[in-house]
Amino acid sequence: MFYYGRMNIQRTILGIDPGLANTGWGVICQQGARMQCLAYGCVSTPSDMDLAQRLAKIHEQISAVIDRYEPTCVGIETVWFGQNITAAFATGQARGAALVACAQAGLQVGEFSPKQIKLAVVGAGGAAKDQVQYMVKQLLNLDSTPKPDHAADALAAAICYTTHKGFEGKLNEGKAASA
Repeated sequence: MFYYGRMNIQRTILGIDPGLANTGWGVICQQGARMQCLAYGCVSTPSDMDLAQRLAKIHEQISAVIDRYEPTCVGIETVWFGQNITAAFATGQARGAALVACAQAGLQVGEFSPKQIKLAVVGAGGAAKDQVQYMVKQLLNLDSTPKPDHAADALAAAICYTTHKGFEGKLNEGKAASA
């Protein structure tokens, strides 16, 4: 185990890469500085399905992942508008459905931009998708690159949580306990 002062950091982190057609999810276990992949997958919804039903499916399946793996926190990608505002709205709705599932479970949420996630995983905010996938595979010591790419992106969001929210919560807990 890794100890920061007297605080042992061990937690299960859910990562989410939101999208209306495909919402990637990944679960990692962090023990100190070590990370291990527990599971990953993707919630896919067909375009001919009613919007409300697509959002319900995302919410239900993310809730099922939370129930099964019992994470304490989540790293989720923020919406990047780019050129296609219509796609950004759809992604925002999917993100909202996933966030409701996380809020209902009482998870601590870390929200990260695509650039923050790439920087945390690769070391460069402008990294290409294949570079992120390669580093996810390396950092989690996986035999192969997680597929689909939405799942790899979700694992990257979980890894980002460890660097951006790393010891912050535990340090604050330790300060409050010693006060």
